[in-house]
Amino acid sequence: MAIIITDECINCGACEPECPNNAIYEGGVEWNMEQGTTLKGEYTLENGKIVPVGEMLYPIEEDYYFIAPDKCTECKGFHEEPQCAAVCPVDCCVPDEDRVESDEILLARQATLHS
Repeated sequence: MAIIITDECINCGACEPECPNNAIYEGGVEWNMEQGTTLKGEYTLENGKIVPVGEMLYPIEEDYYFIAPDKCTECKGFHEEPQCAAVCPVDCCVPDEDRVESDEILLARQATLHS
């Protein structure tokens, strides 16, 4: 499953530089699939929308840091545990119970993002 940041976030920013996929953004910041990846061309988001990898997408959260689920691999292929959760001082980086994903799915996403 992907990791989410709860509204208990204190906006300290400790998580952002730890993400190997550049999937963590400050609240209110637009994001894209290209940042921190080797993607080129177009990418099909999990909702089925096809976007140019450089297209700026709307922030997922306005008030606190958020994780772009299409880029989250729970650090599979990089680390033993999600680094955002490991460094979060208030334990607000937690598994998204609404987005259960197997290790195989997460590793396949990691391979796609960094091919």
